[in-house]
Amino acid sequence: MRIDPSTLDLKEKVVFINRVAKVVKGGRNFRFTALVVVGDENGHVGVGTGKSAEIPEAIRKGIEDAKKNLVEVAIVGTTVPHEIYGEFGTGRVLIMPASEGTGVIAGGPVRAVLELAGLNDVRAKSLGSNNPRNMVNATINGLSRLRTVEQIAALRGKTVEEILG
Repeated sequence: MRIDPSTLDLKEKVVFINRVAKVVKGGRNFRFTALVVVGDENGHVGVGTGKSAEIPEAIRKGIEDAKKNLVEVAIVGTTVPHEIYGEFGTGRVLIMPASEGTGVIAGGPVRAVLELAGLNDVRAKSLGSNNPRNMVNATINGLSRLRTVEQIAALRGKTVEEILG
């Protein structure tokens, strides 16, 4: 089920801009790629990449791409419902719940995703690759697989009390 970005008040954050060069007979042609994260700080977040000869155009394209790739994040209060690993390529991110008042404890690219998802108290540890693209996608992967107790109870056809024991 696709999330309609026009109904959300999205904020965007540029995580990484990379300059790439194509060597041609006359010299080098430079282009830019932008890794952009968008989110409404209320349980919706997406990541996108844009490529262009100019940075602002690459960012604009990245924002458009991110709006097409929105995911819903299960949030309990101000944190995540449970610990989870997110994986993408060789990038692995461990996302852990934290008590209220802890804040967002995470590295650069991961922090951007968690903040725009609306998580205020969460800890994250980046394992494996430190490539921003892999880290951001691993974070999105982990967040998209989070489930609340209510969702698990509904899946199993049980009550919340039965799940919690």
